[in-house]
Amino acid sequence: MTTLKAESGSAHSAILGVGAYRPSRLVPNADVVDAIDSSDEWIQQRSGIKTRRFADESETVISMAVGAARKAVESAGIDIRQVDCVIVATVSHLLQTPSAATAIAHQLGTDQAAAFDISAACAGFCHGVALANDMVRGGSARYALVIGVEKLSDITDPTDRGTAFIFADGAGAVVVGPSETPGIGPVVWGSDGEHYDHIRTPDLSDLVASDQPHMPFLSMKGSEVFRWASFAMAKVAQQALDRAGVTVDELNCFVPHQANNRITDAMARAMKLPPSVKIARDIIDAGNTSAASVPMALDRMIEEGDARSGDIALLIAFGAGLSYAAQVVVLP
Repeated sequence: MTTLKAESGSAHSAILGVGAYRPSRLVPNADVVDAIDSSDEWIQQRSGIKTRRFADESETVISMAVGAARKAVESAGIDIRQVDCVIVATVSHLLQTPSAATAIAHQLGTDQAAAFDISAACAGFCHGVALANDMVRGGSARYALVIGVEKLSDITDPTDRGTAFIFADGAGAVVVGPSETPGIGPVVWGSDGEHYDHIRTPDLSDLVASDQPHMPFLSMKGSEVFRWASFAMAKVAQQALDRAGVTVDELNCFVPHQANNRITDAMARAMKLPPSVKIARDIIDAGNTSAASVPMALDRMIEEGDARSGDIALLIAFGAGLSYAAQVVVLP
């Protein structure tokens, strides 16, 4: 009987580099309030958002991802040709096929890398980190590039009072590679399909048959999502800490999906995070960038000195599906 040869990779993996791309157009609340009959004060009270960034016509899902990826690769100190896999988390690449990842890999100069998109909405980046961790440790990749990227302005109705002020554009990326010590803890992930319709786009066949065709705009049951995330995700976050063998007192940084500042506050209270833990607040200036929000927030914390090399950070993201994923990481 023939026995297949098995491969094994590095004993451990870690995030080796981080990068982000922020579109040039800054959009304050004053620019969105008239269309939704709202106010700057109301938006800040509801979400914490003061400004967000929208991509212009020249800034695409692919170009923004390439921009973030190049910074992450440079930060990791490797050559792009060493990357064996490119994983792209996005819901706003408007082609059903082919994937954005293959075009991104080509523009980066790594045509031989495996490349694919994943659709786990706002939780996609943390899913990608989990996959990259397993790839590096399993031997199917030595270096994996994980990108979260969104151009949500393409699929957000500017007159929808529930979404117009929330969603924004941008990209973030990390390089995952071999490490002598554990740098990425066990993932805690899952889904709650009972709430499948809480965040969604319309069926494309309905749009095609419509007398008034339009973009597949996102819709969201904001109150329901807020209640679910505020309470259920604190338990997931604690499970990720427990599985990594880390206590809240040992944690340096908390980097949640930048969905809503009130959700972040509720999670921090439920977890009893001490004042010493730095909490990502990128949503204030960047809005909710879905799959891009965690790496963008992490990049800002590093850039502004709130996160340092060797710090222990808890990443958690949650979104449409409803899906979620969390892991503890050591920062590069």
